[in-house]
Amino acid sequence: MAQFICQNLTLGYDGKTVINDISFSINAGDYFCIVGENGSGKSTLMKTLLHLHPPISGSILIGNELKYNEIGYLPQQTLVQQDFPASVREIVLSGCQSRCGFRPFYNKSEKILAEEIMEKMKITHISKKCYRELSGGQQQRVLLARALCSTRKILLLDEPVSGLDPKVTLEMYNLIRDLNQIDGITIIMISHDIASAIKYASHIIHIDKIVFAGTKEEYLESDIGKKFAKLSRGEYK
Repeated sequence: MAQFICQNLTLGYDGKTVINDISFSINAGDYFCIVGENGSGKSTLMKTLLHLHPPISGSILIGNELKYNEIGYLPQQTLVQQDFPASVREIVLSGCQSRCGFRPFYNKSEKILAEEIMEKMKITHISKKCYRELSGGQQQRVLLARALCSTRKILLLDEPVSGLDPKVTLEMYNLIRDLNQIDGITIIMISHDIASAIKYASHIIHIDKIVFAGTKEEYLESDIGKKFAKLSRGEYK
């Protein structure tokens, strides 16, 4: 069942059109990777899906089974966020705010949910640590746990492996894959890593002069897909 239906979207910023007349649907359980060069409009597309940025034209329809407060979002970290003086548990639990409504406190079920997700993310042993004392990989696990506290349906991830070393990057990719394949959570992820997008994603949106949106298999048969698949393997000249 479709969670997002995007029809004839044209997007841009500062008076400049960056994506013109793109249409695609995202169904429950899909794994979408959004790839393209810097400034191509990847973040603009993601922010438009989140209703943080208005489209120039076109429409985004939300499926009946999805509400905006059920969307988990992991944005790129800023230096200020990396130095945030709160405990791991406090940050993870803050992901339940969308469930609280007008309540000024977390109830028992929300606290249990946060504990369960910390265990799933393998960060229970650092739950009392200050967030700013953690490694980059640990911080990303904490933020992913926070996003999971707000949803069990769909996650939007903006460059979740940026700045991580190869070992931690692989761990993060495998963790996201398991959330998709085992837990059935829809993934929409911005990435600069074409090779990993091809490896893990079920669908790819490649933003270039001509925007491609389709399955991974269709992408690998397209001209742009063939070109960048070769580039990712170091074969293209």
